[in-house]
Amino acid sequence: MVPSSEANDMQEKQNKVAIQKRLARLEGQVRGISRMVEEDRYCVDVLMQTAAVRSALRSVERLLIEDHANHCMEAAIQSGDPDQQRTKFQEMVALLEKARD
Repeated sequence: MVPSSEANDMQEKQNKVAIQKRLARLEGQVRGISRMVEEDRYCVDVLMQTAAVRSALRSVERLLIEDHANHCMEAAIQSGDPDQQRTKFQEMVALLEKARD
């Protein structure tokens, strides 16, 4: 059985790799949209690609929020420090509000 801290480290590294891969894919998609605009491609096709980018970006946001909950908030809870817990909770609420927009 893998100790809890090692399991958390492995999960954090996996999430980081997943986030980096998604961001690299997003970067390519945005460059593709730029080429489409440069080539005067059909507006609907360009808009379909922008919708795909928004969806992919929301997916990255979800992973980042999950990481914040699993690492930063968990550390605050384990610290037993009410001020730190309150701060991390308020950060999470603000993140969720922004992600909802």
